[in-house]
Amino acid sequence: MIGIKLYIPLVAVSLLFFKCDNFAQSPKATAKVDKTVAVKKIIAPILPAADRLDAYLPYLKGRKIGMLINQTSIIGSNKTPLVDSLLKLGVGIKKIYGPEHGFRGNASDGAQIDNTTDKVTGLPAISLYGKHYKPTPADLKGIDLMIFDVQDVGTRFYTYISTLHYVMEACAENNIELMILDRPNPNSVYVDGPVLDTANYRSFVGMHPIPILHGMTIAEYAQMINGEGWLKNKVKCKLKIIKVANYARDMDYILPVGPSPNLNTAQSILLYPHICFFEGTKLSLGRGTLFPFQVIGSPLLKGKYDFSFKPVSIPGMSDNPPLKDTVCYGLDLKNYNMQTIRSSGKLNLAWLIDMYNIYPDKAHFFTPYLKRLAGNDELRKQIIAGKTEAEIRQSWEPALSKFKVTRSKYLLYK
Repeated sequence: MIGIKLYIPLVAVSLLFFKCDNFAQSPKATAKVDKTVAVKKIIAPILPAADRLDAYLPYLKGRKIGMLINQTSIIGSNKTPLVDSLLKLGVGIKKIYGPEHGFRGNASDGAQIDNTTDKVTGLPAISLYGKHYKPTPADLKGIDLMIFDVQDVGTRFYTYISTLHYVMEACAENNIELMILDRPNPNSVYVDGPVLDTANYRSFVGMHPIPILHGMTIAEYAQMINGEGWLKNKVKCKLKIIKVANYARDMDYILPVGPSPNLNTAQSILLYPHICFFEGTKLSLGRGTLFPFQVIGSPLLKGKYDFSFKPVSIPGMSDNPPLKDTVCYGLDLKNYNMQTIRSSGKLNLAWLIDMYNIYPDKAHFFTPYLKRLAGNDELRKQIIAGKTEAEIRQSWEPALSKFKVTRSKYLLYK
């Protein structure tokens, strides 16, 4: 990671705290003593499941364990890798498995990863973003409990939920229980966007009939995968869920570790679902800079915007970024106030519509990849036809409302 300054909100005091959406107004109270005193209400820290050792460590005793983990799988304020901590506690970990970007999270976007031996632990490290996405029976041989502990960002096209699907499917087919150590969703305040047309646009960046922002944690999402029969042949994965403590979905949550090389700041994580549509255009989203997913630009926008940036090759982040070595002009969103979008609870479409309208070569603005990201080909057609944001949103119904009803069955947090 490069210059990441991320942290978990710790303790808030009612009369002296930073703003967090879930915090109630400071209570006023008077003690029945000689003078009035302010009562300090302590808000317990959000505690990801991995940190709740007492809730799951006894369950691991005597088990042969595989772990689907990456660099976000940490424990404690020292951000110790969970696998290291469990090994020191004598847990019988036999294999580790890595999603996109690898077990250590240092592979560039889209880079295929081979199986290897982890140099730190000496454990076999099996890639689920190389020759195959789904663990094979050979990959799972000797395992009777799989642990899934990966930080997600709550967006349909972020591939960790696709990896979750395949791990659940493989575990179900091989009679292996899956323990999910849940973590908060930093974009949990939204449930919005077009629902994926799985008949025509199912892919590794969109496997299920869900909107772009699903508003669920990994454990909640796993329950939905099981409950809705989305696994092959409608098999069911045996789940053991360890919940996040002291968490509600309207809480602000800033990740302690970047979940992938190009989501390297809190701002990029919050912007990601709203501007990732531009991955399906000819514009750059800042891959090849130190601020990916915080800027939008193109060389064709020179003279229309003052802000500029130049993507270059950055090994481990983006080896061959779009518009490499070309000066791009456009929007700088590094300091954009995301609370304006969070408070609306809606996916931002304005940037995509506005950029299309101002782009001089409209015939080549979109690329075929947009269909996979949007989950349909309607969004592209709607923008080209000049549809308003309200008209586009209306086309998401009734599928979006139906999803919200279905989703409610699987929620673990308020």
